Amino acid sequence: FTTPRPDVATVGRRTVIHNFKAITDNLRRDPNHLLKYLTGEMATLATFDGTRAIFQGRFGFDTIRNLIQSYTEKYVVCPVCKRPDTRLERQKRLWFLKCEACGARSSIGAG
Repeated sequence: FTTPRPDVATVGRRTVIHNFKAITDNLRRDPNHLLKYLTGEMATLATFDGTRAIFQGRFGFDTIRNLIQSYTEKYVVCPVCKRPDTRLERQKRLWFLKCEACGARSSIGAG
């Protein structure tokens, strides 16, 4: 499994990921969850307009690629069998990563 390559462009003082929806579809995650993670890590504001994400500020390709990779390791790939066949489950305030391949259930803390 490989993390999708982001299509990043800098427009003025903004950074745009043109294939943001395609990335979230490939990871099988809600676009708003990934957007919340990225805005928290980059300490900036962002909007999602259906297919692309627009961030306030200039961020390089490597920065965004590394953040998507770390998101994938934490919220997509099963820590037991290393497969991406997982889904997020919420119980009260905690989030769990439930693997559909091996059946493992791992806590990932508050989301």
